[in-house]
Amino acid sequence: MQSFNNFLVNNYSLIKAFHVISMVAWMAALLYLPRLFVYHTTVKKNSESSEMLKIMEYKLEKFIMNPAMLLTILFGVLLLKMNGIVNWNEKWIYFKLSAVVLMLVVHYLLTGYRKDFFLDKNNHSKKFYKIFNEIPTVLLIIIILLVYLKPF
Repeated sequence: MQSFNNFLVNNYSLIKAFHVISMVAWMAALLYLPRLFVYHTTVKKNSESSEMLKIMEYKLEKFIMNPAMLLTILFGVLLLKMNGIVNWNEKWIYFKLSAVVLMLVVHYLLTGYRKDFFLDKNNHSKKFYKIFNEIPTVLLIIIILLVYLKPF
């Protein structure tokens, strides 16, 4: 166990960099998928455009969004396991982790919405997806401010 801790400490900057890189990829997908849904609401079901959007949405989720989320969590957990990186007596980390959980809920909801589009069963409007598209942005701002300012 000591050698694993040494590995983490010796590679802190690399792990942190990979955490940020994977988080940026995850956020890009969380921001782009609802935008695709906005476009998807404007095309006819079973049209060539609809089928193209289904493929784009699927590939975005399966090849970018899901792997980036998993890597973000993996590298984040590695950072949390390092001694001295997080002061667990400070409240900001719990708010940050709560915001991450909400980001996971957004991810889960987007996955469901993508499946609805795939089955031609979308029940939401263009306006719904435009508003929903703002949720990951707000969560990202909260997370970044908490991490850099550690306000409490």
